[in-house]
Amino acid sequence: MTDLLERRARLMGPNVPTFYDPPLHIVRGEGVWLWDARGRRYLDCYNNVPHVGHCHPHVVAAIARQAGVLNTHTRYLHDGVLNYIERLTGKMGHGLDQAIMVCTGSEAVDVALRMAQAATGARGLIATDNTYHGNTTAVSQLSTRRPPIGGYPDHVRLVPAPDARVPLGGSAEAQAAAFGAEIAQAIADLEARGHGVAALILCPIFANEGLPCLPKGFLDPALKALRGSGGLVIADEIQPGFGRLGDVFWGYEALGFAPDIVTLGKSMGNGHPVAATIARSEIMTAFREAFGYFNTFGGNPVSMAAADAVLDVIEGEGLVENADRVGAYTLDRLKGLTHPGIADIRGRGLAFAIELVDETGAPNPALAAAITEEAKQRCVLINRIGREMHILKIRPPLPFAPEHADRLADILQASFDTCPH
Repeated sequence: MTDLLERRARLMGPNVPTFYDPPLHIVRGEGVWLWDARGRRYLDCYNNVPHVGHCHPHVVAAIARQAGVLNTHTRYLHDGVLNYIERLTGKMGHGLDQAIMVCTGSEAVDVALRMAQAATGARGLIATDNTYHGNTTAVSQLSTRRPPIGGYPDHVRLVPAPDARVPLGGSAEAQAAAFGAEIAQAIADLEARGHGVAALILCPIFANEGLPCLPKGFLDPALKALRGSGGLVIADEIQPGFGRLGDVFWGYEALGFAPDIVTLGKSMGNGHPVAATIARSEIMTAFREAFGYFNTFGGNPVSMAAADAVLDVIEGEGLVENADRVGAYTLDRLKGLTHPGIADIRGRGLAFAIELVDETGAPNPALAAAITEEAKQRCVLINRIGREMHILKIRPPLPFAPEHADRLADILQASFDTCPH
């Protein structure tokens, strides 16, 4: 392990992020399981990239088969990318009928921001103050973990994120109006500065903000202000999309709104680098006329084979229904956890959050870190989110089963029992 870490620092530079302390050396995956170099098997309750399970044989076979025939870019004609876009947008509604295929979520969001600016003629962007949307220069200006060198640009506004335990406006009932008022103020400020507003971008489940599990219609006041100013709404579906929420295929369905642009990634290719930006045709036309965009690897035949195979598995194995059924069972098991530091346990489908506090009621990142590490020692992988990194985040692959939920809950309780404070 020491040699591997030393090589990593020498070849990749300092401060390259890893999970866990010490980090894991993972060598194999299958379904909901990962194995390390010592042969220990871990229940993966965090990784949302292998959406239909690590190394699913149908996806692996599709990638290998297409790689043995052809792989090139979309400046040559190929029906694979067209077939996939038709299949994907057929699940979306709201006039979302055209796509740009890219390789990463960061690229997808970067394109979405430029789409919104091209379609509106405005420059201003709004996101929440505890979010993450990607790594390009433009997209990283929306994220709060590491502020841009020189500070945030003048055309970006970060508004307070909705919160499950300390809601905006002082109560759950007042939170939607309070969030809408924050959006309206951001719009007014952008307009006063001459930027106008191009878009509000958000994850429909506010996953990195702590998964507050908001009701349908929550965004109505915010969207009323946004639409009144001519702004668009971008739904970043990289975490909730493709059925993770169980009763719906997309996060925007859970909140009950119609997005203008949707960004996709991660789970889309089950580990193969595939992502996309989806929009209505008039928005796509505005973007295409303003930018000569081309992505060498976006939409290549191998990537499209991988993405198409993921949809095969989701549909053929009933994984959306499984997320609904097993998600409800898992949440029930998690709600049985006991510890004085547990302030709230919430979830929808196969996405869960356990919020931890200290004896004063303040966020307790130390306890969250301790539980994460203790669970890892017991071969269950989870991680942390939240403004103070005090919320346990759980989002397993969709083939998660009741026996996996039992193992997760039992090991979490044992971990809490080992960490009294």
